[in-house]
Amino acid sequence: MRVLLTGATGFVGSAVLRRLLEAGHEVTAIVRSQASADAVAAAGGSAVVGDLFDTEFLTSQLASVDAAIHTAAPDDGTDAQMDDAVIDAVQVAFAGSARPFIYTGGIWTWGSGVIDETMPQNAPPITSWRLARQERVLAGGINGTVLVPGIVYGHGLGIPNVVARAPHSESGAVYLVGDGSQHWTTVHVDDLADLYVAAVEQGKGGIFHGVSGVNPTVQELGLAVAPSTEPQSPEATRDRLGAGFADALMLDQQASGKRARETFGWRPRRATLADELREGYLTDSEMNAATALD
Repeated sequence: MRVLLTGATGFVGSAVLRRLLEAGHEVTAIVRSQASADAVAAAGGSAVVGDLFDTEFLTSQLASVDAAIHTAAPDDGTDAQMDDAVIDAVQVAFAGSARPFIYTGGIWTWGSGVIDETMPQNAPPITSWRLARQERVLAGGINGTVLVPGIVYGHGLGIPNVVARAPHSESGAVYLVGDGSQHWTTVHVDDLADLYVAAVEQGKGGIFHGVSGVNPTVQELGLAVAPSTEPQSPEATRDRLGAGFADALMLDQQASGKRARETFGWRPRRATLADELREGYLTDSEMNAATALD
């Protein structure tokens, strides 16, 4: 299968690129720089330097592929505009065909609770922009799938570093995000990449939570880092992390990922986030450096 991939050098996208290539697919990545193109080529894919905001350019690139996966996230306040441009291009290029388009959503849009895909979404301000884009992907006219990752971890990267590298109090306790009683619904990046590959290969439309079913509390995660923890008030947490990000991290969410398992035969199998935190939560480069010192 010929797959167009965005975000191929990002945390999630690079894992998806590896798994697509391992599964024997041809991957064309749309990247912003020659350095990123070189990284994709080193991994075994092909790259085209271009602008995802340029709908005409992207439509032309989509014309020659069998499927597309969108994981790119600029995180500079233009996420909604980028996603609109990408969806516009897909709706033109894939109209009336069975070619799969996999769009990346976000678990925070459901708000707090024990959640599944059938429940109304109650997005905090930081992710409310996602709702209209998800609706566009699922509205018809294309074979659209929305994959909704939980808090993604693995290889020492991602949001879990707000716990793994959190400041400590004078007593050595790790500061929590809020009071630490809230649950996070989690997924290892390599398990998530397996789900993207299964979704693009099977081409079954709909919305699916990409979560492992392991929902630790933040206090449990803190105790995997240090012998003791210290809660922070919502105000202190917002001061440390920024109000929008902090409020999202203080959501209390639990999800199972049952629908994705049953639909795609997906089986998350990597170590839990708590286990990885206990091991030190090192990036691959830090791990290599530590090995070299040994």
